[in-house]
Amino acid sequence: MAGELKAGFVRLMHYLQDPQHVARFQRLCGVRETEPRDRLRNGAPSVRHGDVQNGCGDATRRRPAGAESGRGKGSNVLANGAAGENVNGQARDKDGVEAQGSAVKPLRRNSLTGDVGQEFIIDNKFLFYLFTLGTELGNELFYISFFPFFMWNVDAYVSRRLVVVWVLVMYLGQCTKDVIRWPRPASPPVVKVEMFYNSEYSMPSTHAMSGTAIPLCLFLLTYRRWEYPLLLGLSLAISWCVLVCSSRIYMGMHSILDIIAGFLFSLLILLVFSPVLDIIDTFNRMHPYAPLIIISLHVGLGLFSFTLDTWSTSRGDTAQILGSGAGIALASHINYHLGLLPDPPASALPLQPPSFTLSLIGLCLVRFLLGVIILLATRAVMKALTIPLVCWLFGIPSNDVRKARQHMEVELPYRYIVYGTVGLNALFLVPFLFAHVGLL
Repeated sequence: MAGELKAGFVRLMHYLQDPQHVARFQRLCGVRETEPRDRLRNGAPSVRHGDVQNGCGDATRRRPAGAESGRGKGSNVLANGAAGENVNGQARDKDGVEAQGSAVKPLRRNSLTGDVGQEFIIDNKFLFYLFTLGTELGNELFYISFFPFFMWNVDAYVSRRLVVVWVLVMYLGQCTKDVIRWPRPASPPVVKVEMFYNSEYSMPSTHAMSGTAIPLCLFLLTYRRWEYPLLLGLSLAISWCVLVCSSRIYMGMHSILDIIAGFLFSLLILLVFSPVLDIIDTFNRMHPYAPLIIISLHVGLGLFSFTLDTWSTSRGDTAQILGSGAGIALASHINYHLGLLPDPPASALPLQPPSFTLSLIGLCLVRFLLGVIILLATRAVMKALTIPLVCWLFGIPSNDVRKARQHMEVELPYRYIVYGTVGLNALFLVPFLFAHVGLL
């Protein structure tokens, strides 16, 4: 009986991991491959989708040979002249039928290999833009915009705890990826709508984890603290979660199993850590040794994660997340002792959402724009100073920044120093300046 259950579970896992399900979902949403000859004429990448290169350009992780069989068949068809021609530059789908949709390429090239990806056909532009928005809800640009905006304009209390959850979810997710080491869904049959994260491992989906944890935690932290309808908050949280999770399948980055695992993993993390968020936040703000422990803990976690795998973009992302979390935790400690951004007293709860007037909207936009300018300037200055300095300290050539950052001695301090400073300035320096110019 136990053996049958185990065999059934394994079959279910293989079924959910099948890339054909991803490809079918993409076709249902209007994403199709171009005809093989078009892909060659448009510059097919020298590295197959799913391969990851090391610093010397050698493929270090490959899919099973069967995963690429579709590409070989396409080449044979092309050689025999059976596939359709690219007539007058008109893209054709993989069956040689003239494409009616728009032929586009991935929005961003691969962050590790520089691969720009292959053209694909979009039949439904609405879904393309919708799922592009969904996947951006889990990318760096969103976090560097959302968290500061929430800190400066909505509720610093909620934002501090939200960042703690974000750091935990992303760190545990990235480490789990480097332990399990499952590749991305095979292409073909999957169309790679996104290439930026294609060199990272797949299981679990950290987009699904953050796309589940952030909206649910935001709902749990704000409900009854702020007055708003329960159904509205719950609907927004569920919609956010569904959009992010489904967008990763649409982009060809994850199997159904990756998404389910990421969703369940994030729920487990929330279940374990939600009860202690108050303890963590109180410690960060009030304990006299909090700065030392915050820095030591985040650096130690980064060093541990860097031992799990060879160099990849996920290592840098992990250090960046830890650095940002450390900077924000340190800022909360400074703010508490300076009386900056104090939490409202319990007697003031629940908080009433303000009326949306033009003056309020204008004030929020001014805060956001000025704050982002300060953060971008901080990032640019610290990046320009940190990489040459760290390379000099460890005797690593700095003429090729991409190659230099493949050394842990460079990447770890670079990410920590730069994004730790950005996090510190986001919660301390920017509000401090706002308070002195009358914007708080």
